[in-house]
Amino acid sequence: MRFVVCVLVVLFVGEYTMFRETRRVDFSGDTVGQPPKGFEFGHTRKLGAPGKWVVQADGTDRYLTQTDGDSTGARFPVAVLTDLSAADVDLSVRFKPVSGRVDQAAGLVWRYQDENNYYIVRANALEDNVVLYKVENGRRADLPVKGEGRTYGKKADVPAGQWSTLRVVASGPRFEVHLNGNKLYDVEDATFQHPGKVGVWTKADSVTQFDDLTIVTK
Repeated sequence: MRFVVCVLVVLFVGEYTMFRETRRVDFSGDTVGQPPKGFEFGHTRKLGAPGKWVVQADGTDRYLTQTDGDSTGARFPVAVLTDLSAADVDLSVRFKPVSGRVDQAAGLVWRYQDENNYYIVRANALEDNVVLYKVENGRRADLPVKGEGRTYGKKADVPAGQWSTLRVVASGPRFEVHLNGNKLYDVEDATFQHPGKVGVWTKADSVTQFDDLTIVTK
C-alpha cells in the first residue's frame, strides 16, 4: 500500500511539472540602442508622449530601459511580449529606478487585453510603496489588500538607483505580490479572467531599467 501511494505522488508531481513552462527574457540577443525583439508597445489613453523603449548596456549586461521623461502624470507606457498569452502566471522582473521627479515607477503587467485593459502592480521609489491596480477602459483603479479593508497597497523600501525584484503570482482571481523575495500581500479581483499578454510598465517621467523578465506558466 505504501508503494502505491509513493508511485501516485511521483506521478502527480511529474504531471504537474510537465505542464509548467519557464521563460526568461534577458535582452542579451538584442541590439543596443534599438527596441527589443518580440515586444509590442502600448500607451494607455494616449496621454502624454508614447514610451521610448530601447536596449542599453553596462559592460556585457543588456537591459531594457524606458528612456522618455515626459512628466504627464497619467502617462502609462507599456511593453509586452507579442507571442505569450496566459491567465495564471508567476511573473517577475528585476528593475532599477534611474530618474523621475513626478514618479520613479516600475511595473509588471499581466492579463493584458490591450493598452487600456490590464492588471498592473508597480513599485515606486519616490513613494516607497507597492500598489496593485486594474486598468479598465483606460481608467486606473487601485485594488485593496485582501483582509485589510480599503488600502493603497503597502509601504515598502524601494531603493532608487539599485536593482530590485518585483513579482506577482496570478492564480484565478487571486494575486500574490512580492518584493525582493518578501511576500507583501494578496489581492482578489475577477475583472479580467481571460488570458492576456505580459510585460513591463512605467508612469509619467520615470526612466526605469528592466532585466530578467521571467514568466512561469502552466
